[in-house]
Order: sequence, then C-alpha cells, then structure tokens
Amino acid sequence: MKAMFLLNPDYFDRVYPPVLREEIRQYMQVEERVYSADEVQANPSLLEDVDAIFSSWGMIELNEAILAKAPNLKIVFYGSGSIRHFTPPAFWQRGIRVTSAHTVNGEYVAYFTLAQILLSLKRFWYYVDQYKQHRETWRRVPIAGMYRSKIGIISLGAIGKQVCQLLQAFPLDVYAYDPFWSQERADSLGVTLLPLEEVFRICDVVSLHTPWLPETVGMITGELLASMKENATFINTARGAVVREEEMIAVLQQRPDLTALLDVTWPEPPAKDSPLFTLPNVVLSPHIAGSIDAEITKMGELMVAEMKRWLAGEPMLNEINEHQAKILA
Repeated sequence: MKAMFLLNPDYFDRVYPPVLREEIRQYMQVEERVYSADEVQANPSLLEDVDAIFSSWGMIELNEAILAKAPNLKIVFYGSGSIRHFTPPAFWQRGIRVTSAHTVNGEYVAYFTLAQILLSLKRFWYYVDQYKQHRETWRRVPIAGMYRSKIGIISLGAIGKQVCQLLQAFPLDVYAYDPFWSQERADSLGVTLLPLEEVFRICDVVSLHTPWLPETVGMITGELLASMKENATFINTARGAVVREEEMIAVLQQRPDLTALLDVTWPEPPAKDSPLFTLPNVVLSPHIAGSIDAEITKMGELMVAEMKRWLAGEPMLNEINEHQAKILA
C-alpha cells in the first residue's frame, strides 16, 4: 500500500521522527518527505494513488473535491487530537476509516489538570504572589486542603474521565456533571453525578472538560461562577468559547476570593487590553496542557501501532466513527 505524510512540516520530525518513519516504511510505500495542506490543496492529484495518510496538526479538510482526487484512500492515521475539522459529511459517506491520538493528548491534559487541582487546594498561586510581594507580612488565608475537599469535573469525556481516575489516589470527594453518563457508570470512577449548578455551588475546585460544540458555546455562565463557594478555583483546559468570558471577568472582578486558572481563552490569545492579563486572581498559561515538544512523539508512536493493528485486521484502539466525532472535543 502507498501512504503519505500530510501535516504541518513544522511538526513532522516531532510526530513522526526518523525512527518511526523507518518503521512505517517496513509496512508501506511512503516518501521520506512531508506534504503540507497547501501543497495538496494546490495539487490534489498528489493523493491519486494514496491508500493511507499519516497526519497531525495541519491536516487538509477531506471534502468532496479533495476526495474526488483520492479514489484509493482507505484510512487516516491522525497523530493529534480532534478530527472534526477535516472530516465533513463527504468523508463519512466514502466509508474512510480514521484513528486519532486524542487519548494521548488527553493524557497530558489530565496530568496537567491534576497538578492544578492539587495546587489549588493549597491556594498555591495566591501564596506565591503574597510571599513574593510581601515577604514577612504575607497574609494567611483559609485553604480547602487535600482531605475530603470537593472536586467538580464538568464532562466525563476522555480527559474528564482520566482526571477522575487520577483523583482516585487522593482522599477527595469527586462530583461531576455529564448528561450522557448514568450514576451506575460513574460509580466505577468513584464519582457522584450532580446537576451543573450544584457542582459549581458545592465544590472547592471546578475543572472544565467540555468539548467545544455549537450547543456548548457559552455553557459556563457568570451566574454559575458567581455561585461558587468562597475561595474556590475554576480551571479551564477545555476551550475558551465554552465560557462566557465577559461574564467570567465581571465575576472575578467582584469576587477576588475566587481564582481562575485558564490554559485556554476565546479569542486565543486574549485581546491585548483584556483584564485577564491584569486581574490578580487569574493565572493564564498559553494552551500548554496538551502534548508539546517531546510529548508529541508518543502520538506518532500510537499511530504506528494503530497501522499495525489495521494491517493485521485487528480492531484499532482509537478508531473514531461519525457519531463519536460529533461529540468528541
């Protein structure tokens, strides 16, 4: 079979380093070079004999016009997270298969989130700022601590579920909101399901893991954030558009006891004059929770493993169907 590397060239050596490319060549005919989406868009006939695409960030949308030039395409190995941006209806109508490294990317987000939750329970960022600025006169404030504190997880998708699994190692009470889960299923994670409003009202830390879908835009309102208990923390490693940002800013201005840890915003980065840069109870990070640098190679390794399963006629661990694609992040 013939394969092609089609992704942003800047990520080629990190997702598919030479050792992985050599391994792929033991199973498929593939050029050593990488093609960008712009190159294929300008000359779709490059896909003419291609059976499989190895991709990652920078994947071209496989719309009807592009697919018309790729009659042999059978599968996409996507060494990154969400596939929604390149799988329009025409893709699914062709019956092309796709597998993604979203679980690997989610694994690192879950680790990042766990670290933020544990530090939040000690009010780490407040104390770092106080100690640095006031040295001997820093002010002691109450902390929730790491015993029987309440943690809220919004959405039990791949990442939210992993966060709950990691939290099982700690003496914490974990609550979640997810309309697609039953309490019986949540029991396996040691999680109690509650309405969204209740999670925000009772938890010491609330962590958002809801995918950005048309129906979730603006789901987290100022009213929900304003209802949080004193000294609580809100974490967002999902997508900024799920939060009504102006309402969140207004609440944070009125409630200096609250802390917001934001790895994502909308827009991203925030406008230069956004209060998010100056509010003392906001900690911004530049979308670093997911796979970066050396972590990225693990996604390519997973795609090579998926290739071997596919060629052997075995089930792929991360294959995504059309229904799943609509609800995944």
